[in-house]
Amino acid sequence: MNRRLYVPEDSGALAVGADAVARAAEAAGAEVWRTSSRGLFWLEPLVEVDSAEGRVGYGPCTPADVAAIVAGTPDHPKALGPMDTLPYLQRQQRLTFARAGLTRPLSIADYEAHGGGAGLRAARAMAPEAIIQAIVDSGLRGRGGAAFPAGIKWRTVAQAAGELKYVVCNGDEGDSGTYADRMLLEGDPFLLIEGMAIAARAVGASRGYVYVRSEYPRSVEIFGRAIEVARAAGWLDGFDMEVRMGAGSYVCGEETAMLESLEGRRGVVRAKPPLPAIAGLFGRPTVINNLLTLAAVPTILAEGPAYYRDFGVGRSTGTMPFQLAGNLRFPGLVERAFGVTLRELLFDFGGGTASGRPVKAVQVGGPLGSYVPEEHWDVPLDYEAYAVVGAVLGHGGLVVHDDTADMARLARYAMAFCAQESCGKCTPCRIGSTRGVEVIDKLLAGDERQESLLRDLCDTMKHASLCAMGSMTPLPVLSALNHYPEDFRR
Repeated sequence: MNRRLYVPEDSGALAVGADAVARAAEAAGAEVWRTSSRGLFWLEPLVEVDSAEGRVGYGPCTPADVAAIVAGTPDHPKALGPMDTLPYLQRQQRLTFARAGLTRPLSIADYEAHGGGAGLRAARAMAPEAIIQAIVDSGLRGRGGAAFPAGIKWRTVAQAAGELKYVVCNGDEGDSGTYADRMLLEGDPFLLIEGMAIAARAVGASRGYVYVRSEYPRSVEIFGRAIEVARAAGWLDGFDMEVRMGAGSYVCGEETAMLESLEGRRGVVRAKPPLPAIAGLFGRPTVINNLLTLAAVPTILAEGPAYYRDFGVGRSTGTMPFQLAGNLRFPGLVERAFGVTLRELLFDFGGGTASGRPVKAVQVGGPLGSYVPEEHWDVPLDYEAYAVVGAVLGHGGLVVHDDTADMARLARYAMAFCAQESCGKCTPCRIGSTRGVEVIDKLLAGDERQESLLRDLCDTMKHASLCAMGSMTPLPVLSALNHYPEDFRR
């Protein structure tokens, strides 16, 4: 019997040669199963083999390493030991990513063998209001950044008048340093399908859309195939869905701009009210949730709301898939309950900087998130605690900079990014970001009077912009100015 090797087919693994490793394994006589990625990206391409101790890993592998692995050579230099014993995985609390690295993405049999489908089966035995109450009781909040209670949103849609309702998944993962949405779309697509089917049953929706950024063509392809598999298997049961690809606009991560794009128009932010829960896609009541929010739903229905709520702290319940990126030795996905600290993520998991230099700043929450200095690295990562220090968790992305980073230049980049990506609907964002770049340039040229003007401009953008694009751009600018003032003095 040929030895079976598990080789990831996630885009991150493919980018560093996983296909070549898989071909070499087949040429060496192995049976190869292409799986999702565990999210330990510094070890990719990661190869795993069955053993009496569970799967053992080897990585990062090249095609030249594979023949010895297939032959079962003892003491292989790339051997990692049993995967379940790696501290990076042992210290995690994976609920949403419980199947990461274990299953073949398009195999429903694999999905169900690892607990998939239990949430949907439970939901189909419940009344719609009971499903909503379970989500309310779990404390689940939106994982896209706004952290609005998911159950309250679902109840609003359920109670809205209308025969036709929609569920829309926001998978427009545009934040720098984030990749959790992509990993799920490519690696565990049935989890999202299950979460959306549960949401549809709860609110009475008959159709769903998954909006994915254009930079993820492989995600679109795999998820589209997964929908076909789920449909053929009878999973959707009166609910149907499709995946739509965006056109590369960052602002389409804002829910109303995304609706405009889904309806075939340019992604421009809508004024509220009406809320999308009342008049959303095509003017119909619409549940809009971030991909990670919907992916958390099956666990809540399968295990019960109390099980999920027992993870986390305060009003930040459950787990968060943190995505470690930037200047780190061990970048990867770390799912932990809310309350873990930035210091734990940076050093216990990330291993410090790849450059070996001191960490200077960590941008948390994407390109519109604050730069967090060391004095706040022991603050628990939860929505309320981070709001107190003027920061946000966003989508869980962390980008690490060492002490060579120029924070003034990064602040300027934030304003320039906003100027480029603004939809142009409101003046504070459209004009404010352009003036912000000019003011920072003058400040860096030595005109210290510009600092007060920059602070006034940020205050206007924060309070008068129509959406988070303009209102949050001041976060990276002001955090850089407040915590690293020396970088603005040339």
